[in-house]
Amino acid sequence: MFKKYKWNKPALVVGLFVATMHAIWALSVALGVGQMYLNWIFPLHFLNNLYIVSAFNLFTALVLVLVAFVVSYISTLLFVWLWKVVKVKQK
Repeated sequence: MFKKYKWNKPALVVGLFVATMHAIWALSVALGVGQMYLNWIFPLHFLNNLYIVSAFNLFTALVLVLVAFVVSYISTLLFVWLWKVVKVKQK
């Protein structure tokens, strides 16, 4: 029997994951540890930190999380569609 593929599930999973990572970043900025994190992580990658974390703004944080979700959701939908188009049917 033909099973309908649920395009939405992988896109939701990836979208929620990416949005959660950005929400954690926004929370770290709100708690005042964002700059400390950057000052720690950049030297681990042999890079100089050229960035200064701005003051926390709730509206900006909400937009960040929303945009991260939408972009990753749409990107995953496109990836899944392309995967289905390119994938060779197996016996």
